[in-house]
Amino acid sequence: MRRPALPLLALTAALATAGVHAQAPKTVDTVATGLDLPWAVAFLPGGDFLVTEKTGAMRVVSAKGQIGAPLSGLPAVDYAGQGGLLDVVLDRDFARTRALSFCFTEPGTGADKGKNGTALARATLKADRSGLENVQVIFRQAPKIDGRHHFGCRIVEAADGQTLFMTLGERYKGMQQAQTLDNHLGKVVRVGKDGSVPADNPFVKTPGAKPEIYSLGHRNPQGALLDADGRLWAHEHGPQGGDEINLVRPGVNYGWPVITYGENYGGGKIGDGITKKDGLAQPVWHWTPSIAPSGFAQITSKAYGDAWQGSYIVGSLKFRQLQRVVLKDGAIVGTPEVFATDLGRVRDVRQGPDGLLYVLTEDAPGRLLRLKP
Repeated sequence: MRRPALPLLALTAALATAGVHAQAPKTVDTVATGLDLPWAVAFLPGGDFLVTEKTGAMRVVSAKGQIGAPLSGLPAVDYAGQGGLLDVVLDRDFARTRALSFCFTEPGTGADKGKNGTALARATLKADRSGLENVQVIFRQAPKIDGRHHFGCRIVEAADGQTLFMTLGERYKGMQQAQTLDNHLGKVVRVGKDGSVPADNPFVKTPGAKPEIYSLGHRNPQGALLDADGRLWAHEHGPQGGDEINLVRPGVNYGWPVITYGENYGGGKIGDGITKKDGLAQPVWHWTPSIAPSGFAQITSKAYGDAWQGSYIVGSLKFRQLQRVVLKDGAIVGTPEVFATDLGRVRDVRQGPDGLLYVLTEDAPGRLLRLKP
């Protein structure tokens, strides 16, 4: 159900002094309300939306805000803690193929019973949009862990149109394994849409390494995008402080938990308490205190004026806000600027086909919002 547009609740002094054009977001339109812990949104041809709910349902939301019934055909989802049905991404040629990718917390079976892990699946949306068909799990994080934390699970279609990137958390208990190549914990992986391993992945020829690994040393990345120049960016949750934005490059080690700008919950250093070490990449930006980032988008349109075109937008679960980040030549310009607060716990943010920003908030009732200039 759609509600009337509401005033955008905060434009900071930082934005006012930054020369932002009058077209900057000024109102929030509630497109739909009543979602159950929404996690990701994708844009269907014709103006409808595809939304995942962490509790295990995928639904079509109409352009008028009507929330459809759960789609049929999904695999078993282990909803617990931070796990559940998570990201969804449509193929670039979805209008022709109806193909999509989604990731979720998969329950273990057999020897892995009682454990779980992040899995990546491919499927086709039925022509009548009532369910999924041709569902195939093409990647499973190994090993599975007995736990409820740090699943990562953002998907990005690579520029080649044939491969997919996916972010993977280190599952909290497996933090030390983020530094080793014999597992998928705390990694970004790259796989073909058929589950194959690209021949040019950086560790394909490294003995003992999982060949799907693209980068390592991550904690819990819940935002990822391919920018207008074809570069892969990701942001991730630090522990207590030290949330990061990273330019993700093949074979690079991003340091967790050897280096970090955060500390243990309740205080105290992690490991040796160092922030830099040779051979470990520095973040492009880090937030201390943590903002709990989730969702990541780049504004490529001119919907909000020239000053906003090219900006990156990050959602914050903790502070219920959006931040605008300006990145140039692989470095941040200035500091992130808060331009909206009190939206609710922001789980996802994306630019729609109309060039506007869309936001999912997970507080009950979960909402899909549109930011209007």
